[in-house]
Amino acid sequence: MGTLSLARLLAAVGTLALSLTPGTGVASADPDLSPVINTTCSYSQVVSAINVQSPPAGAALSASPTAQAVLRGFLASSPDQRQQIVQELESKPESQPYFQQYVGAVLQVANTCNNF
Repeated sequence: MGTLSLARLLAAVGTLALSLTPGTGVASADPDLSPVINTTCSYSQVVSAINVQSPPAGAALSASPTAQAVLRGFLASSPDQRQQIVQELESKPESQPYFQQYVGAVLQVANTCNNF
């Protein structure tokens, strides 16, 4: 799976997905993504946060082995690798609609997953 697919899913997975969450706020021009890049949350914490914050996104994640694998891979990556993924997402024009639509949901999960 290419990096663009991973970036798209991360943006969508709101996450992951965080991926089907309509109505999430649009990101500012330059959002601080450090909570996503530097998260210490486990896969189970992120999934729990997704399930609480957006049951439809949680259901979509549960139904997609590919999305689960991408999320696991992102969380297993080092912060430097995550930064690289995020930079690629931000730099690709075709990713911008996903990034802009879902960055708020992704940040919400990243900022709350330690509570689960």
